[in-house]
Amino acid sequence: MSIDNLSIFNHFNLVYPYQGLIKTFNDTFELCNRDIEATTNLIIKATETRSYLKNTLKRFFGISVKAGLDLAQLPMSGYILFPKICGKNYVTDEYGRTFDLRLNPSDNMEIVYYREGYFRNYEEYEAFSPLDPDDQRREKIFKIIKKIEEDYLGKIYIIPAIWGIFECSWQSFGFVNFSKLLTRSKAIRKVINDRGKFALELAKRFIDWGETGSIMIYDDFGYKSGLLAPPKIYQEYVFPWFKRICDYSHKRGVKVILHSCGDIYQLFEDIIHVGIDAIHPLEPTTANVEYNIFKLNQKYKDKICFIGNISPQDLATKDPKFINNYTKKLIKELAPGGGFILSSGHSINPAVKLENFLAIQDTLKKYGRYPISIK
Repeated sequence: MSIDNLSIFNHFNLVYPYQGLIKTFNDTFELCNRDIEATTNLIIKATETRSYLKNTLKRFFGISVKAGLDLAQLPMSGYILFPKICGKNYVTDEYGRTFDLRLNPSDNMEIVYYREGYFRNYEEYEAFSPLDPDDQRREKIFKIIKKIEEDYLGKIYIIPAIWGIFECSWQSFGFVNFSKLLTRSKAIRKVINDRGKFALELAKRFIDWGETGSIMIYDDFGYKSGLLAPPKIYQEYVFPWFKRICDYSHKRGVKVILHSCGDIYQLFEDIIHVGIDAIHPLEPTTANVEYNIFKLNQKYKDKICFIGNISPQDLATKDPKFINNYTKKLIKELAPGGGFILSSGHSINPAVKLENFLAIQDTLKKYGRYPISIK
């Protein structure tokens, strides 16, 4: 999903893209006499030029190229690239999610970390500016990432991504307020339909702008021990929009990838039914022994592509030999015949050991060439 690890950037003699972000926000806040609106306007204006965006995005994808990754992705909605409110040390994005700008205590790496939802109730949501798929910044960024692909001469493919429907809905309210909203069927349907329509329109824009490969949706449905909401919530409100996105994309030859953390075993048949082409990361550290990439591959290999699933926890705590053996097992059991993309079980976070990250790469180089032949 991303590489957020200073030791890896240092290993490849690259600068971590977020370094300096906290000072920039703080200095801008003071320059604007601590006025939130002025700070927001200045930051948006300063970060929307083509040269700024291209230089920043090249820093993001440079690490992927140096590390030998084939695929990268970029959120084309929300998060730090699409702010609505900028403060001294935080940003609220276009969905209404507030992220803190923090220093990671172990290495002073600058991170963007979800703090809370901007909305306390449905009425505040209705008063917020609506999501706009035609924001010119979006098309500009899309064209830049495709130009970056060209500049790297086919060494990497960058997938345009969308913050999905369920996750960005609850995060914009916070889970307590969102749970209260679930008792108001008309209100919750309006919120989720707004996000669903926005996601569908973004998929259409990507394809209109020239996307021919795939689209990724981030939408975490679970945590380590199960789903964040009853299955019927996803089935009634979320998956009809997923089906529309998949149907539209498939008619135009574009695949749809879903990133969804946690134990989502109860929804797996639904995910396949709506037409999702690939699933990431099938976390190996969930409590459910049935939610296992090897078992699921035996059952669904011909129906969906599996992406994953080397645990970030193992990458942080185990030794390179363990990582080598698990990576080898993934390749041996899942890769023959296709239908598998090797990846971490989420991202490469600050705690991941450099030697373990390199162990993945070394194992892949040794065993990851077709035809797969591992004894």
